[in-house]
Amino acid sequence: MKLILKTWVLITLLLPFTACNAQIKNPQTATVKIYGNCGMCKNTIESAGNSKTIAKVNWNADTKMATITYDSKKTNQDEVLKRISLAGYDSDSFLAPLSVYNNLPGCCQYDRAAIKEKALPLKTEKNETDTAKNNKVK
Repeated sequence: MKLILKTWVLITLLLPFTACNAQIKNPQTATVKIYGNCGMCKNTIESAGNSKTIAKVNWNADTKMATITYDSKKTNQDEVLKRISLAGYDSDSFLAPLSVYNNLPGCCQYDRAAIKEKALPLKTEKNETDTAKNNKVK
């Protein structure tokens, strides 16, 4: 019985320390608009943008705003937004490829007319460069 109690106390004491190791180092935070509609969009946007200890995305379906926290030594805001665009969701900086956007469920599709004026499309062909310089709105 004492062994179980000691084990339980040890686990309880060490658990917070293991959670601390998963935090993002050199954090930079940005708030950006990412277009979507529903809870399914939220899951896809956050999954596409999240990367262990490198980037964390929290998207609000009501406001269409995402808080992006990333390790500034390992990535940047544009790289996170590109990953989200390649999953089918537009931001004010990048347009998702039409073929990927068209494969989103109907509930996740939105009016892209106004967005197309602000953002440039991402290139997905292997022979085309996918750089922020070529794809980001200036």
